[in-house]
Amino acid sequence: MIKRLSPRQILDQLVAFPTVSRDTNLPLVDWVEAYLSSHGIPAHRHWNEDRSKAALFAHVGPTVAGGVILSGHTDVVPVDGQVWTSDPWVVTERDGRLYGRGTCDMKGFDALAIWALVEAHTRGIRRPLQIALSYDEETGCMGAPPLIAAMQAVLPKAELAIIGEPSRMKAVNGHKGGAGYRVHVRGFEVHSSLLPQGVSAIMEAARLIMWANDRNAENRAQPATAVAALFDPPFTTLHTGMISGGTAHNITAADCRYVMEFRVVPGEAPEDWCQAFEAEVAGLRAAMQAVRPEADVLLERFFDVPPLVPEDQGAAEALVRRLTGDNATHVVSYGTEAGHFQAAGHSAVVCGPGDIAQAHQADEYLELSEFHAGQAFMEKLLADLS
Repeated sequence: MIKRLSPRQILDQLVAFPTVSRDTNLPLVDWVEAYLSSHGIPAHRHWNEDRSKAALFAHVGPTVAGGVILSGHTDVVPVDGQVWTSDPWVVTERDGRLYGRGTCDMKGFDALAIWALVEAHTRGIRRPLQIALSYDEETGCMGAPPLIAAMQAVLPKAELAIIGEPSRMKAVNGHKGGAGYRVHVRGFEVHSSLLPQGVSAIMEAARLIMWANDRNAENRAQPATAVAALFDPPFTTLHTGMISGGTAHNITAADCRYVMEFRVVPGEAPEDWCQAFEAEVAGLRAAMQAVRPEADVLLERFFDVPPLVPEDQGAAEALVRRLTGDNATHVVSYGTEAGHFQAAGHSAVVCGPGDIAQAHQADEYLELSEFHAGQAFMEKLLADLS
């Protein structure tokens, strides 16, 4: 029998795999699958289209529906351009903290979930426990929907999912949804002294960005619903963070590229906002092509994250509150895979060790006290499942 590793030993292994979203996660998946198999736990994979990445899921306990899913993601953000005081791919303990890329977001939870799955299988439980480890969460939660569909096709359907994003072990029962577009505006170059004869991709893109600014102003001015009032800010936001384009200061720009993102409060549908944006784009495209038929606006929708809507008497929230003793209300404005689990028919809640403020930073860390609190939570969960 292979030795059962501690959560810290598992974390050391996971961080050592540089699973940046642009790269493969297969070495990590191989290791987790082999470790689970060594303890008699069969795991299943769901591959991405080119088989460069895979999600992993497994089930222990009775082969019946109604269990609990521990959900995490395997990918991390890059360390490019960041100045680290220690190797980001080695867990370094100092000053009561565990430093390393992904310790907080979210390999700390992944390590605890893997440990808990093996413990549940070894000790025996009466209610099933499942694990779901996705890919491409950091690029827009793109790996979650196919993973959830694959799980439901193979495993008994669980009742609830605990998504272990860093929440300082608090029960987060709501978050905003999101959607994003890569926008490519194609103009027509002429000398700027002949402006009306050309189409400036930059100036036309500015119309769409100004449309977003106007929507932000309208949303801010509207009275917040009871659910929206829980969030900061308490309304849907539209945002462009990067933009590029143009050839010279005296030439109408042939190209402009930027990203438009939406952070949508529960109670509003991201799809409605997407349709409104696409309608605005259609109108702008027609106006541009009336000047130069070659002009265009090309859209690539690259992420969709449904909101996590607070549930009335939700099973996931009730379980986490029972185990943590946390009875306060917590919501966040960023998105997680919890919305996808809820949309697929699972009760869902976010609860994991660490502070989201540490995610994606140079010298990312997870406080030891948070890691220990996460293990204590898992111990209580195992007792509950037994």
